Amino acid sequence: MDERYDVRRRKVTIRYKLILVIMEIDNNIITITDKAAERVKYLINKGDKNVLGLRIGVKSSGCSGFKYSVEYAVEAKEFEETISSKGVTIFIDPAAVMFLVGSEMDWNESKFSSGFDFKNPNETARCGCGESFSVSAP
Repeated sequence: MDERYDVRRRKVTIRYKLILVIMEIDNNIITITDKAAERVKYLINKGDKNVLGLRIGVKSSGCSGFKYSVEYAVEAKEFEETISSKGVTIFIDPAAVMFLVGSEMDWNESKFSSGFDFKNPNETARCGCGESFSVSAP
């Protein structure tokens, strides 16, 4: 096995264990503002009858490396974290947990755009348009 792979795997394991410790202190991976909760309620009511909540994930995309994804959740997937707050349910993709710990989900509207906004303490940079972000290794 490549030495670099083994070191990288240990770093990921250590980071995951740190996440579990943080979650014991504060059970929620992310917090949700009142405006975001109201928008989630609106979207769930607008969606199909079998929508349970919204799923938040992180995908490789954009000029900075990662992009937040938000989609309807019609079922809970294996190993997903579930957050129930302010009358809404948010499912967190297991691959996104380490990127989202400590984040705040908000809803913003302006004359030209509207959407969920994530205030994420793990971000080290954002692209100029704000669509993608990057994080650095611990």
